[in-house]
Amino acid sequence: MRAAVLHTPGDIRLEDVAKPVPGQGEALLRVAAVGVCGSDLPRMLTKGAHKMPIICGHEFSGVIEELGPGVPNFKIGELVTVPPMLPCNSCDQCATGNFSRCRNYDYFGSRRDGAYAEYVCAPVSNLMKVPANCDPRAAAMVDPASIALHAIWKAGGVTMGDRGAVIGCGPIGLFAIQWMLLMGATEVVAIDISKEKLELARQAGATHTLLSTDGIPKDLLCNIIIEAAGHPSSIGTAVQLAAPGGHVAFIGIPVGEVPLSNATFQHFLRQEVSLHGSWNSFGAPYPGPQWTVALDKLASGALKWEFMITHDLALDELPAIFERLRNDRGFFFSKIMFRP
Repeated sequence: MRAAVLHTPGDIRLEDVAKPVPGQGEALLRVAAVGVCGSDLPRMLTKGAHKMPIICGHEFSGVIEELGPGVPNFKIGELVTVPPMLPCNSCDQCATGNFSRCRNYDYFGSRRDGAYAEYVCAPVSNLMKVPANCDPRAAAMVDPASIALHAIWKAGGVTMGDRGAVIGCGPIGLFAIQWMLLMGATEVVAIDISKEKLELARQAGATHTLLSTDGIPKDLLCNIIIEAAGHPSSIGTAVQLAAPGGHVAFIGIPVGEVPLSNATFQHFLRQEVSLHGSWNSFGAPYPGPQWTVALDKLASGALKWEFMITHDLALDELPAIFERLRNDRGFFFSKIMFRP
């Protein structure tokens, strides 16, 4: 089969590799759609994966091509989406249903071969049937949609009439805007460094859009804030944007140190703001309601997704697009999707 193989950071080669064979409890999937996650950029261009060479790609859907022994209740030809984590099911976090915090997990696209390929094998525990007439690209976007939902739930959810905010309007942030509105938020503030991404935020339903250089409007303090950019400045902004007793959930992964100014810390302290870490998207029973609810809302059309896709490409175009992501600072993109 054809696959985009990461040998070292920046060295991505389209190669002919052995087609995987499904083992006990596994299905062979013909990859229908696979999206580029923000975490793929450092993984494939600068930091590398846990092991290399490896086939990356963890936001994907596929059609069942072959069933290994011990895979009940699935049929050849069915479209499935695949939660990318394989929890160990034996550590203390798995025992309490906190699979996002599993201590010994495996993961498609970073610890085992993923879906930047024509085929991939997945265990039955990671197969989710996709409702009829659901677009395979929508099914490949359950992962970012569920990450946004997990973060909102970590922050205590949205009460009807709340004002929410999202900092960082990539796909996860765009889904967070929509989730807040579905839960009853009457206003959602969107903040980004890009005018183009703020236009996407308006399409997602944001009622106020601000460039990060505009400062924090004190008349727009918010009950719940999702920080999805991971930049030190946006992390401080998220705290300062919280209303008294507000909640901030952090999804973005910063690269450098994250200093908090004294003014930011005083606001957090005196206004009794609650700060929440949010990692991955999984709950019990695995993969959790984060995934079942997200899949349902994507399939029904309650969550809009197609407007986020800025590039819909063949697998052959993957090495060149990652080269452009590395070298072209002005390259605008939101969700890049490949259809192997």
